[in-house]
Amino acid sequence: MAMRRVPPACAGATPQASQDMARSVADAMIEASFIPLPPTTKRDGMVDEALLRRKRGMIALSLSERSRRFSMRDGFRAFDADTHVNPAANVLDRYVDPSFRPRLADLTPYRVPSGKMIGGTPDTDQYRVDTKFYPRVLGESGPHETFTGRGTNWRGTKQPRVGVQDDLALNRVMDMDDEGTDTHFLVPTLWVSVVGLPDVELEIGLTRAWHRHAAEFCGQAPGRLKTAIVVSTRAVDEAVRQIKEWGTSKWAVAVLPAVGKDIPIDHPDLEPIWQAAQEHDLAVVHHSNTWNPPYFPGYRDLWDNIFLGRLASHPWGGMRFMAAFIGAGILDRYPSLRMGVLECGFGWLPFWAKRMDEQAVYVGGTAPLKHAPSEYMTSGRFFCTIERHEGEEMFKYVTSVLGNDVLMYASDYPHSECQFPNSVDNVLKWSSVDKETRRKLLWDNAARFYKAT
Repeated sequence: MAMRRVPPACAGATPQASQDMARSVADAMIEASFIPLPPTTKRDGMVDEALLRRKRGMIALSLSERSRRFSMRDGFRAFDADTHVNPAANVLDRYVDPSFRPRLADLTPYRVPSGKMIGGTPDTDQYRVDTKFYPRVLGESGPHETFTGRGTNWRGTKQPRVGVQDDLALNRVMDMDDEGTDTHFLVPTLWVSVVGLPDVELEIGLTRAWHRHAAEFCGQAPGRLKTAIVVSTRAVDEAVRQIKEWGTSKWAVAVLPAVGKDIPIDHPDLEPIWQAAQEHDLAVVHHSNTWNPPYFPGYRDLWDNIFLGRLASHPWGGMRFMAAFIGAGILDRYPSLRMGVLECGFGWLPFWAKRMDEQAVYVGGTAPLKHAPSEYMTSGRFFCTIERHEGEEMFKYVTSVLGNDVLMYASDYPHSECQFPNSVDNVLKWSSVDKETRRKLLWDNAARFYKAT
């Protein structure tokens, strides 16, 4: 049946009113059979409520996007270059290959309750492998009786809506409208820890499921939700197949290598991945981890303390990744490839640039390079997200050294470190930053990195 044209009734309304009206129109359209329910929403003659909710959300999103104006803040669009999505185990299970379904039993030991995960869905499980605890408090001789080093303190003023990490794309877009964010880049989180399992087939099976889920989730708001093709560094042929299968999809704007502890990112066996990424105009991104594989370098050397671990984990991981990527000459061999580090801090960039230049000459150990390491950082092909807490003065210093084409706005939504729903507004308070640099920070640099322009 052809879909009847629906007037853009929510044009000109507030974002919240627009979404509510779009949902009401979607309900009416389903009820009036303007949009017939697909076969997948019926089981034994009964409507499957979960699938119906997803169908309703897809319709509402389509209507909302058609009538939506960009929700600028002070005249700026905002591209959040580092947000997170963490689909529950039952969500990923829907998308696995039929041939892989019997292997789900092998993942049962790694299904753990989601608990009170911010932006998650109650009473669900997550796939999580080898969670590391940091039970010692500094100044104490051994593990603390009640301290696990797993807790975080919520830094925002309002909780994200339910299901934004699972499969409720509508709720995520509503949160984006509340915060004034136009586009999210989504970083998959806990399930990627399957890279720590000896059986690479389990990693491959969940990775394929992730890509199908990402296509459906981001496809509900294709102009606003972007994410990465996750690739296994233990199965390079499969990684290249996944890039070729999904690389032209609107949602796929980057390649995220799942790097095992025994495979350096500069290993020559990984060259086909970089070749495929360049051919599909996909950025290569690194995002460090604290509690689960792939662990950060030196994770066993922090004296079982989370304060030391969280201080070191993300910057240390970013430093090693970008130094190896640049020092191996990968950017020389693939001259249009872009690479970046997410949630690793940014104040260390000038120091690291100078130190890389010196050590490349002093001790060597790099591939023959066409440029000094620091010059790749200012070539327009290296990018890094900001951390709000490092602040305005640090941002101004880094841009004075590296220029204003490197740093990208990021909030870490919906993790506790974000300041939802005020993350964009808090960065806009950096009043001493000139308008052009703020525009590049909030939109232009991420849009260029993630090929949105």
